[in-house]
Amino acid sequence: MTRTVVVTGANSGIGLVTAVELAAAGYDVVGTARSEDKAQVLSDAAAERGVSVRTAIADVADAEATAKAFAEIEADSDIWAVVNNAGFAQAGAVEDVDDDAVRYQLEVNLVAPARIARLVLPGMRQRGDGRIVNISSVAGRISLPLMGWYCASKHGVEAMTDALRMEVAPYGVKVSLVEPGSFGTGIWEGASYPEQAATEDYATAYARARRTTTAGARILPDPIWVARTVRLALSSPVPLARYLIGADAVGGVVAERLVPTAVTDVVKGLVTGVRKLPFSG
Repeated sequence: MTRTVVVTGANSGIGLVTAVELAAAGYDVVGTARSEDKAQVLSDAAAERGVSVRTAIADVADAEATAKAFAEIEADSDIWAVVNNAGFAQAGAVEDVDDDAVRYQLEVNLVAPARIARLVLPGMRQRGDGRIVNISSVAGRISLPLMGWYCASKHGVEAMTDALRMEVAPYGVKVSLVEPGSFGTGIWEGASYPEQAATEDYATAYARARRTTTAGARILPDPIWVARTVRLALSSPVPLARYLIGADAVGGVVAERLVPTAVTDVVKGLVTGVRKLPFSG
């Protein structure tokens, strides 16, 4: 029997590549998107690859719409696995991001994966088998200036996923985290920035980040490597708790563990533009 895998946020970036890769590997893939137009992007990409992918319309920030979409999928076929990929990036110093923006960041990146787990776990538990793969980020391990709330959402996903993994293991459900570094997904090119900055230095840093993101996007690795890692996590009889992917991710985590915090604070500040060298004027 072909196993059904639901990939959320499957119309772009890692989600799109993962949905097509899993379909090519023989899974029955259902990709979710927020609109029919976005779902069509996935359908077109699958057709170009010569594979078939089903689509479902769901804004993961909308609890009712998400529950309806998953109920319709489950009515059609048992959901064996979910890849919680839907998410977005929000830049901004902590003081520049208002409460509503904070709540939405956490709703999409943290609350939604937990909500989806609640929707699929009864069926998985009943069948004694299932997989949940949550797409996190190296930002789930390392915090950076001007990315505090995005990092908080990913730190939260890591903590929630660790707890979930232990809770559902006795029922035959296996849970993994995938932690990519920088890949060519377009997530930061489309990131939101605060309309106003508390300081001129923050405003300058935002402008610099936009320029750097646009210029660097052309040289980032292909997200196919993340998709193949998800495929590995799903196909392994004993998947790892975490899959850290990318040289920058591995190097960053090692540095975070070995280098004193006082040093990494300065380096991160200089890299992001919130600190200046003493002789820079």
